[in-house]
Amino acid sequence: MSQELNNIITNALEDLKGKEIVSMDVSELSDVMDTLIIASGTSNRHVKSLATNAVQDAKDKGLPALGIEGLESGEWVLADFGDTVLHVMMPATRDFYDLEKLWSMEPGSRQQDSE
Repeated sequence: MSQELNNIITNALEDLKGKEIVSMDVSELSDVMDTLIIASGTSNRHVKSLATNAVQDAKDKGLPALGIEGLESGEWVLADFGDTVLHVMMPATRDFYDLEKLWSMEPGSRQQDSE
């Protein structure tokens, strides 16, 4: 089911021209989720549209999101699907938080890299 959901989300993001779509396997780093999908939008409206499209496509296939945060502002929208978590962000927000780097390191090595 996770791979099917990930494909649905990725296709929905691609359909609306999501930018820099990244899918990360974080199952070795987290007990909470297996996959992290990150994408950027070109405007707040685009971020909202990307997230809404992904959530709606998944719901239409019987895989509804457990929760959605950030749709009001459109700066950073998080959709929790259980094993998969989707982050759709404005480029500046994505650069600032750098989730790809954060989730690519083992927890013990994060502090070493920042020193």
